[in-house]
Amino acid sequence: MRTLLDRLYSAAGVLAALFLIGTLVMVLIGIAGRLLNFHVPGTDSYAGYCMAAAGFLALAHTLKRGEHIRVTLLVEHLHGRAQRALELWALGISTLLAALLAFYSVRLSLQSWQFNDISTGNDATPLWIPQLTMAVGTVILLVALVDDLILEWKGARLPKAPEEALHNE
Repeated sequence: MRTLLDRLYSAAGVLAALFLIGTLVMVLIGIAGRLLNFHVPGTDSYAGYCMAAAGFLALAHTLKRGEHIRVTLLVEHLHGRAQRALELWALGISTLLAALLAFYSVRLSLQSWQFNDISTGNDATPLWIPQLTMAVGTVILLVALVDDLILEWKGARLPKAPEEALHNE
């Protein structure tokens, strides 16, 4: 099961990277179009869709590698049971918020599909398509948070710190 979950988080990270490349391609097409006097409709919209997809799909991958921003001012001064209790509380609240975000993201995507909602731009993209990446990303984040919560509850979670500490000089 651990291998399957780790592959899921890595796959989401790879997809996020591909959508970042998609954002770059859309921006470059827009720039080239301005320089060479041609226009590809929808490049701005598709760049935005790719950027949103990259952001949401990267959430779980980033969490599992310890790269999310954490305020450790209180946690680093606690030890033992108090630190573990705070970690459990924070993971519990995070899981609840992620569950709400995942629920409403999936619901939004489904409603856009049911109502045949399309973008107002000249690309007229069915909105459920870009919204689907948001829904998938938030569901994978929810899975990652439940995974961390269970590991912390069992005492098997090893908090990951970023590989290179940030220094402010």
